[in-house]
Amino acid sequence: MCDTCLIESVKQSMLSRRSLFTGAAATTAAVVASGLTAARPALAQAAGRVVDLTHAYDGAFPTFDGNPGIIYEPAVKFADSGYQLWKLTIFEHTGTHIDAPLHFTEDGTSVADLAPERLMCPLCIIDIKAKVAEDPNAMVEPADIEAWVSANGDIPAGACVAMNSGWAAKVGDPSYRNDTEGKFAFPGFSKAATDMLAGLDAACIGVDTLSLDPGNSADFAVHFSWLPGGRFGIENLAGLDALPAAGATVFIGAPKHKTGTGGPARVMAVV
Repeated sequence: MCDTCLIESVKQSMLSRRSLFTGAAATTAAVVASGLTAARPALAQAAGRVVDLTHAYDGAFPTFDGNPGIIYEPAVKFADSGYQLWKLTIFEHTGTHIDAPLHFTEDGTSVADLAPERLMCPLCIIDIKAKVAEDPNAMVEPADIEAWVSANGDIPAGACVAMNSGWAAKVGDPSYRNDTEGKFAFPGFSKAATDMLAGLDAACIGVDTLSLDPGNSADFAVHFSWLPGGRFGIENLAGLDALPAAGATVFIGAPKHKTGTGGPARVMAVV
């Protein structure tokens, strides 16, 4: 066979295979898309606007215990090797992060074992900024959930219900963590509210503060009831003001280290 004929034969073979793979990929994508739609009909019909709900953080980001949540050490320097990387020491509950059931149970679900379908959720945002103006330790209460439902419709099963207290704007200030007397002061959920959400089969709750419980909580009632029930929480959310109360879908990039009680997460919403 001549060289020209051989080249032409190879080209025709490649084009044929490319058409085959393109058609198969399109068919697979259609099947996956239809499967997701059938499995999760409550997910928002995304229009493509993406909102990052994650704080960028370093060792100065506020933490519950007041200690740096992440420590950087140079492992390879660019000047020495032509590339660079850090050795990081990270505490699980720092920055925008997940509280997994294992955080408040001896043998609960770890962050690595959270069901993937629970990490892609309809997002319901409950705004309590008016209450917070009167009380920095204000809580999401059942009445707030009922008001949300009256205005927006039912909370879908598998939803992420997030509290928007406006607290994220305080991140660079000591008041994000403490009041003027040095006591914990920030909003959170009430146990009565999370008990109601558990009955509605919400997948997770989220807060724009340091804790699922309010700052003045003496018993961590939400942590001790919500997490052992097999559900999880997200703390230190950002960007909630950029989203509507209903209609967004949240994507929770959970870490997957074995036996993890939680960990820093990249959380984004599409609306």
